[in-house]
Amino acid sequence: MIQDTVTLSDAAARRIAAILQTEHDKTAMRVSVEGGGCSGFSYKFDLVDKENDDDLVLEKGNAKVLIDSLSLVYMGGSEIDFVDNLLGQSFQIKNPNAVASCGCGTSFSV
Repeated sequence: MIQDTVTLSDAAARRIAAILQTEHDKTAMRVSVEGGGCSGFSYKFDLVDKENDDDLVLEKGNAKVLIDSLSLVYMGGSEIDFVDNLLGQSFQIKNPNAVASCGCGTSFSV
């Protein structure tokens, strides 16, 4: 059974909180799944100022993440992480539903 929730790593929460602190007109980061990308689906990250009725709301510290119900179908059980290494900085989704992903880590297939 696929979990219907998503978790937020401490590193991701710290980075999201830092970003939101500089964007005074935005209150959350929206993570969504869209068709496209080299593996079939891709993740999209947006800063937004309001939540929708069907959003899953994740809060950790001063970080707030919104995921719509359609995207949650593809992201259930995932962890949103923030990685800072020699290759650069990026948000990464550790998705147990993905059977394949591209090299850049921004698209996947189920």
